[in-house]
Amino acid sequence: MSDAALETRALSMSFGALRVANAIDFRLEPGARHALIGPNGAGKTTFVNLVTGALHPSGGRILMGGADVTGLAQAERVKRGLVRTFQITTLFRGLTVLENVTLAVAERIGVAGGIVRPAGRRRAVIEEAYALLDRLGIADDALRLVKELAYGRQRMVEIAVALGLKPKVLLLDEPAAGVPSGESGTIIDLIEGLPADISILIIEHDMDLVFRLARRITVLVQGAVLVEGAPAEIASDPRVRQVYLGEREHA
Repeated sequence: MSDAALETRALSMSFGALRVANAIDFRLEPGARHALIGPNGAGKTTFVNLVTGALHPSGGRILMGGADVTGLAQAERVKRGLVRTFQITTLFRGLTVLENVTLAVAERIGVAGGIVRPAGRRRAVIEEAYALLDRLGIADDALRLVKELAYGRQRMVEIAVALGLKPKVLLLDEPAAGVPSGESGTIIDLIEGLPADISILIIEHDMDLVFRLARRITVLVQGAVLVEGAPAEIASDPRVRQVYLGEREHA
């Protein structure tokens, strides 16, 4: 078996007597389109915070491409290609779209300290950022301030910023959160068009989005994996209907 793009082994986390991650074994294959779902309080955010380094586990290991990254800081994990978007955009709203993406590219190659003034000195960085926007179909917004954009458009820019870091593993934390229903299709189209060599983990409540994008789904409940499988298996599993979709089995 080849190394996983991202893997956790017996990943655990406790706050005192409260167990929020319970020996989670998880494997994200290279090029995967994988979703992590579960009811509120299931431990999804805790799991992502552990994987990205925002929290340090009480036990277990985190690996990328077979290499143990459990002890690495968040910035070091980003350098290795582990990139996360957030439920709420973390963009520089007072800068243009192009400037936001340019800063991400500059950070990746180590020239962020001198990128904004004067920008002309980093022509290759700016050209790479613009080419990325063009590839994602949002180059028309390149010179607009982020705060001028509709929220759905801002989510697209956030994905562009993440891609500017050249991720190997991309964690999309509720990419359609707060996006009006009329704009969510554009977000889905963008995600579907992402490079096939990027392994993607989607943390999402929108089941329509999950079942459209994911080839494999993991259901987390009370900090532990309840079940994992293909979308059809998850949709028909009575345990999922009971704890996640709110249905109850009848005797």
